[in-house]
Amino acid sequence: MSFQLVIAEKPSVARSIATVIGADEKQNGYWQGGGYLVSWCIGHLVSFAEAGRYDEKYCKWKYEDLPILPQPWQFIVPDEKKQQFEIVRSLLNRPDVDSVTAATDAGREGELIFRFVYQMAGCTKPVKRLWISSMEDAAIREGFANLRPDSDYDALYQSALCRAKADWLVGINATRLFSVLYHKTLTVGRVQTPTLKMLVDRDAKILRFQKEKYYTVGIQSGSLKADSGRIASMDEANTLKATCAGTSAICTSIKRERKAEQPPKLYDLTTLQREANRLFGFTAKQTLDYAQQLYEKKLLTYPRTDSQYLTEDMGQTAQHLVSDLLGLLPFAQGLDLTPEVGRILNSKKVSDHHAIIPTSEFVKQGFTGLAESECKLMNLVCSKLLCAVAAPHEYETVTAVFSCAGNEFIAKGKTVLVPGWKEIDQRFRSTMKADGEEEAESLNTLPELAEGQTFSVTANVSEHFTSPPKAYTEDTLLSAMERAGAEDMPENAERKGLGTPATRAATLEKLVQMGFVQRKGKQLVPTKDGINLAVVLPESLTSPALTAEWENRLTEIAKGNADPDEFMAEIEAQVRQLFKTYSCISADKQNLFQSERVIIGKCPRCNENVYEGKKNFYCGNRSCQFVMWKNDRFFEQRKKAFTPKIAAALLKNGKAKVKGLYSEKTGKTYDATVLLADTGGKYVNYRVECKE
Repeated sequence: MSFQLVIAEKPSVARSIATVIGADEKQNGYWQGGGYLVSWCIGHLVSFAEAGRYDEKYCKWKYEDLPILPQPWQFIVPDEKKQQFEIVRSLLNRPDVDSVTAATDAGREGELIFRFVYQMAGCTKPVKRLWISSMEDAAIREGFANLRPDSDYDALYQSALCRAKADWLVGINATRLFSVLYHKTLTVGRVQTPTLKMLVDRDAKILRFQKEKYYTVGIQSGSLKADSGRIASMDEANTLKATCAGTSAICTSIKRERKAEQPPKLYDLTTLQREANRLFGFTAKQTLDYAQQLYEKKLLTYPRTDSQYLTEDMGQTAQHLVSDLLGLLPFAQGLDLTPEVGRILNSKKVSDHHAIIPTSEFVKQGFTGLAESECKLMNLVCSKLLCAVAAPHEYETVTAVFSCAGNEFIAKGKTVLVPGWKEIDQRFRSTMKADGEEEAESLNTLPELAEGQTFSVTANVSEHFTSPPKAYTEDTLLSAMERAGAEDMPENAERKGLGTPATRAATLEKLVQMGFVQRKGKQLVPTKDGINLAVVLPESLTSPALTAEWENRLTEIAKGNADPDEFMAEIEAQVRQLFKTYSCISADKQNLFQSERVIIGKCPRCNENVYEGKKNFYCGNRSCQFVMWKNDRFFEQRKKAFTPKIAAALLKNGKAKVKGLYSEKTGKTYDATVLLADTGGKYVNYRVECKE
């Protein structure tokens, strides 16, 4: 008997596929049955080798060993993944396996994961590709009925390979170069560095901002209020107020406009991450993680998509989904909705995967057993689908101009004519208690007005200030990443921006983890090191436009319209150029990233400064051996943290009052004075002078 081997990206996905195709016998590292073997990777089973594998000298970071340009590239299986790799390799090479199905995630990265394993295992058997947008049973069955030769995805693989190699070359070389020059680990990345630059530029704009005061004069008659434009000086505003007070104003013109706000599009990953951040404060990574969990539970379609439409053959599916959701969602009870499904169908705007929507499995199962965060995300996706097929939001704006004492004043009003999709959106927000800034907009309804009508008015002056640009939140930064470099791109460029929907979350997390960016509430703010790094790096590494151009080239490679070798040659040339430009830097700049040392006090042995280190308090004079260790047994036995405050008192006075010392004899705590007993040797001693 011969078998078809199916390789998925994760164990949970393999289990779902195995259940549908009848491979229900559990073996060691795979499932078997119905003529199928179903195994899995654990993310990347095979990775690019570390630099040290090419030559031992690369284990140390030295300027003279750079740049590192692998030829040929080497691959490794990380130790913790060797066991599963061996299982997959033996299955690929089993004589009774006559064909292979690549069932890794249907995208650029998934293609890379499968191909690396297939090549490392030395397999040459024919491969078919499973390409699905949902983990539902029906979608898996349909996917198996329509398998395509994996060679159809060769260009996608080339694009993934170029992206991975470019990231390695730029990341490894630029990180080592600038770390060696500045004596501190400075992680540089193809996407993360231009993203950091955007944050730094915004921060500089906020710092340079000078707020300016201005005034407006308002006239009022009953419920009618109208305002002047901006007035620079208070005297001018007061003069205008005095001129208008107690006089009458005449309505000189009324302009009425009927407007419609079209329904929003469905979610792609970036817009989902942005709105979940704005409404619930989720980070981009949290949103992706929750969406991935829901995808694997078969409740949501594939999340790593950059499309906001469904394909034209999905009209019926969407129609059924909408009517089922109306009965299922608490905020949709009693909604009068005639869905216009045609608006969300456009096959031309769907590349690898359609927009994110709930599945029919979700309709059956509802919110049962979901965590609160997953419920919030499901509600968000459901409400977006309902909004997208609802009627436009129609309203009328009224702009009335008044003349008073020879000056012009304007009043604006708005009346909703057809709530349309905004009714659904507002119902959703009020039931979800979403903490978005976009509160239900206040409608200013003007009284009935006619041209030539006069009013007796009172006048007042109000003071205002210009406001600085806002710091980025994940919502606004994701939007900026998506649009980066767009103005320098041809209008028809398919992918503009930094990174892809699938990688942006990880980029933001890495910047925070490396200490270049910090979260302050919802805001993302660059740290001092982050600002310095963005300033010292060359434009070729920090320019969002250049990186966005790369991303566009990678998309062209995936479509078979650009040459991968040409792309890689340019990347290598860019790396070589870096080393020609940056061979050395001035001495004062070399200390740019050294952390400012905190002085705790004076050394009792040599009177030099004593500084706080990570694990100790040490004398700044290298020839002096004085050091007080934070984990000293004296303090550990007494269950007391050796704080900078205690250390400062010991250095200043030779003793410190310490509260809450623990006694091993009595099991109680006590307060005491601790003495510094410096013997002049390698270790410093402490003793308790007296209990208080």
